Amino acid sequence: MEYTVQKLAHLAGVSTRTLRYYDEIEILKPARINSSGYRIYGQAEVDRLQQILFYRELGVSLDRIKEIVTAPSFDSAAALREHREKLLEKKEQLELLIANVNKTIALSEGRINMSNKEKFEGFKKKMIEDNENKYGNEIREKYGNDTVEASNAKVMNMTQGQHEEVTALAEKVTQTLAEAFKTGNPEGELAQKAADLHKQWLCYYWKEYSKEAHAGLAQMYVDDERFTAYYDKEQPGTAEFLRDAIHIYTGMKQ
Repeated sequence: MEYTVQKLAHLAGVSTRTLRYYDEIEILKPARINSSGYRIYGQAEVDRLQQILFYRELGVSLDRIKEIVTAPSFDSAAALREHREKLLEKKEQLELLIANVNKTIALSEGRINMSNKEKFEGFKKKMIEDNENKYGNEIREKYGNDTVEASNAKVMNMTQGQHEEVTALAEKVTQTLAEAFKTGNPEGELAQKAADLHKQWLCYYWKEYSKEAHAGLAQMYVDDERFTAYYDKEQPGTAEFLRDAIHIYTGMKQ
């Protein structure tokens, strides 16, 4: 069966503008253009659109999706199995949050007692899931499954006090880094303070700290555009500045 832009948009629940944009960026091109100039999509395009929407639901960027689905080695069946696993993980996380809300309602009505740890389990689980969806493949490839699982376990075992401490520390890292960036000197006192605060922040998540791993993570901030975009959102060049400061701090400066 073949579809025009309007028919495929209606079938998939997306806008015609979205399909035209996907054509423009060459992530989903029509099978052909008919004599009237209309885009025509076949079964292969329908299947690819389904894959794209699965990845979008999991929070994957369009640039990354394009790399995945256009790769010669792309296996649609394997991708569907991966989607299923990710969706089941998301379902588990949502069920945990729903259970958390139900317990909190019961607590407010005086029907049960609820520990502080229970109150925040769903949110910590969501933080881990979000991080896995965004960076899981990269960090597992770089540091190994055991290291990542140990870090996730450490997050889940955080007390509310520790969670508040690390949240405040993250804000302090951001503020100090912004002030240090203005100096333009990654070797300066402020920049080295930012690097030390960053180390303290990492130690809440890492089972063991090493200078090599710290320096490697800093390099990833520059090599991976998603990390770079996060650090550069207020001041372009911040990711490189932090990388340089951490490399100096850890003694890994080239």
